[in-house]
Amino acid sequence: MRHATRSVGAAMLVALALAACGADRESASKTPRETPTSTAVIASGSSAQLGAMNAWRTFFREIAPDAVITYRPVGSGSGVREFIQGMTAFAGSDVVMTSQQHAQADRRCGSPALHLPMVVGPIAVIYNLEIADLKLSPATITGIFSGKITKWNDRAIAADNPRTSLPRADILAIHRADESGTSENLTKYLKAAGGWPYPPSTKWPISGGQGVEGSAAMTEAVRTTAGAIGYVEYGYASGHELWTARVKNATGESVPITPDSASKALVGAKIVGRNGDLALKLDYTTTRPGTYPIILVTYEIACSKGSPPLVRRFLRYAASNAGQTNLTPLGYAPLPPDLLVKVRTSIEAMS
Repeated sequence: MRHATRSVGAAMLVALALAACGADRESASKTPRETPTSTAVIASGSSAQLGAMNAWRTFFREIAPDAVITYRPVGSGSGVREFIQGMTAFAGSDVVMTSQQHAQADRRCGSPALHLPMVVGPIAVIYNLEIADLKLSPATITGIFSGKITKWNDRAIAADNPRTSLPRADILAIHRADESGTSENLTKYLKAAGGWPYPPSTKWPISGGQGVEGSAAMTEAVRTTAGAIGYVEYGYASGHELWTARVKNATGESVPITPDSASKALVGAKIVGRNGDLALKLDYTTTRPGTYPIILVTYEIACSKGSPPLVRRFLRYAASNAGQTNLTPLGYAPLPPDLLVKVRTSIEAMS
């Protein structure tokens, strides 16, 4: 496995984020209840944004020491359901709500529910193989995860990696078994760029292979299994020093995953929400040079009217310069400046 060099600042942020996880694991075993006080709120949802959420909460305590923000990493689908049921003050989601879910959320709020993009999460294709610089095209990634490519020396992988000696080992493709926004975003990309034969979905559509629940379990499964390949948010991959594949984009470049190369993937994204709702449609085939193409945008979903003041204050911090710049050492990419301005405007309009 690769041993990446990381700064002391990055290590401190990771330590702070992990320290905050303990309380969330404890609270995840309890039935969530909306607290009646104005100094505490409960939220739940995406595990992909857990590192960002823990960093935000840690530093938010410095400006609001009496505030308690509890975040339960139950997955995007469960987070949206709990928000609709009124069990949480806001939700974290890596996917935009369906029209039916949005209508239910609007009824719960008594006002329009908003998607607020808060951070870009590059999705890493991680692998356990003694090859330091693996390159994969979207068609090859599709073949691997759909079960058509089963050997590491398959001719498709060899074509992506000329002059590289590939082992004859079996491939173990690991997927998320739970309802995962990361799975939906990966399959959306593969559908657009690699010929993925199934509808994109939070639920993995194929039997066979090995399924795991949650990003941490995915990371551990690939880390400990020779010949394995999987997909996980870049923060988990970099935090555990896993090999990450270069991915061929629409220009034909095989691009390594970095916060900068992932941010470029938002160029061309369109806002499809209205009246302050900032749901995005990504362009997975952008031809901007240097773009790493597999990303997810993780949203906070909140009521436009009636959200507790603490929610508005916390979201304002997450979208601030301080909140955004704290994310890069954790493997996230900050929002582009023009989109960040729109997010701040939507938050300021909340009441």
